[in-house]
Amino acid sequence: MGGLEAIVAPSGYGGRKVKPEAMQVQPASPIESNRARYYAFALVTSLFFTWGFAYGLLDVLNKHFQSIFNISHTQTTLMQVAYFGAYFVFAIPAGQFSSRFGYKRLIYVGLSLYALGAFMFWPSAVTKKYYGFVLSTVVIGAGLVSLEVAANSYISVLGPPHQAAMRLTFAQARTDAFQAVAAFTGPLIASRAFFHGENQNNLHTVQYVYLGVGLLGICLIVLFFFCKLPEITEAQLQENLEATGAEVKPLWKQWHTLFGAFTQFCYVGAQVALASFVLFYITEDPYLKTRFTSSEASNMFSYMQITFMLGRFVSTPLLQYMEPDLQLLIWGGMTAIFSLVAALTGGRAGLASLFIVFFFESSQFPIIFCLGTSNLGKWTKRGSSLLVMGVGGGAAFPPAQGAVADSINSVRSYIIPFIGYMVVVVYSSGMIIARKRATARAAALIDAEGGVRAADDKDRSSVSDSEKKVEDERRENVTSSAVPV
Repeated sequence: MGGLEAIVAPSGYGGRKVKPEAMQVQPASPIESNRARYYAFALVTSLFFTWGFAYGLLDVLNKHFQSIFNISHTQTTLMQVAYFGAYFVFAIPAGQFSSRFGYKRLIYVGLSLYALGAFMFWPSAVTKKYYGFVLSTVVIGAGLVSLEVAANSYISVLGPPHQAAMRLTFAQARTDAFQAVAAFTGPLIASRAFFHGENQNNLHTVQYVYLGVGLLGICLIVLFFFCKLPEITEAQLQENLEATGAEVKPLWKQWHTLFGAFTQFCYVGAQVALASFVLFYITEDPYLKTRFTSSEASNMFSYMQITFMLGRFVSTPLLQYMEPDLQLLIWGGMTAIFSLVAALTGGRAGLASLFIVFFFESSQFPIIFCLGTSNLGKWTKRGSSLLVMGVGGGAAFPPAQGAVADSINSVRSYIIPFIGYMVVVVYSSGMIIARKRATARAAALIDAEGGVRAADDKDRSSVSDSEKKVEDERRENVTSSAVPV
């Protein structure tokens, strides 16, 4: 599976790890100093705050709009359809724009659309038109998909390829200090602004909250305007790929990318559906002896977001000791198991299961993204847009879960996220099998090229230490590059 070795810390034969420097691949960045690279990394990761805050508010708005507009569970998911449907529609154009004009200009476009969509909430609130909010959410989504294509792919190539999964996970963990604060404060603000006193029955606070969101977008535009953000060209990415000796194939033959995009579709769909119905699960659970108010449920949702943040911080350092595809398998299996438990039990056991699911969701998106976009060379930007396009799954799963909630109840509707998480289990299992087969083929290639190892060692006893060192590096390079697509 193409590019797997560049992401999962390439393994040699006999369980021996290949040294990263043996890959002879330079970071895909023209930045001359580490300090400049770290600054670019920090600025781009600040973008994670934008969709953390927007997404944190979105799930709470479902419950608020249901009360204001007297609509069904399924109708409330139009906000998710609008938000994540924009990913499905605009991801490919965003990738093409990035290929032609670069990451920085795409960031300008994304932030402009993000601010515009937030400002559109004001007239929608004044006119009290639900579909006005839906349209505004489409514009915000178009802006965020542009930012995701730019930020995720930029971070994944801004440094050594073998550290891409850890770098992107760390970026999201680091910005979880911002993003999780955003995702945490979104529901927390909403619990105070949307569900207290007269605010429960009007849209005034929605106007002002999204006015602040729009102003945040403007501030970020100004910040990026005064920042020199080095560009990474497709030629540089292609040169790095060729340096590994990996075979360059058309994008439509990169199966790890195509299946990765489908897996991302199912994973994000499951994650969004799970979060979208948390408030309904808590307030409508027939198996709970104590009923929770909407405000209390919103607070509990914010605690679940904190659990997600903690999971990200725990998952990131573990990538130093375990293969990303293995972590994806274990984490995906845990989310599948406990989303099923939440669907079948309800009550306090169901609530506890939701907290566990939030914890193990933590690193799945960045790992799927990095596995799916590895070793694409000149196709990296377009491949990244495919993986971001997979975020459109957030538009497909919530309506399905809403239909189950309307026909049965909100607790049983959690069978829908379970289906999505099972796809992650299948994909990660396939990636593990592909990695082990690639390692075995690399070992066979080394043995075939070097002859019988015992005889080879005997011959080496007569050569100088410098010649032995050259031979060792040659062997390691064969191991790191002999990975099939």
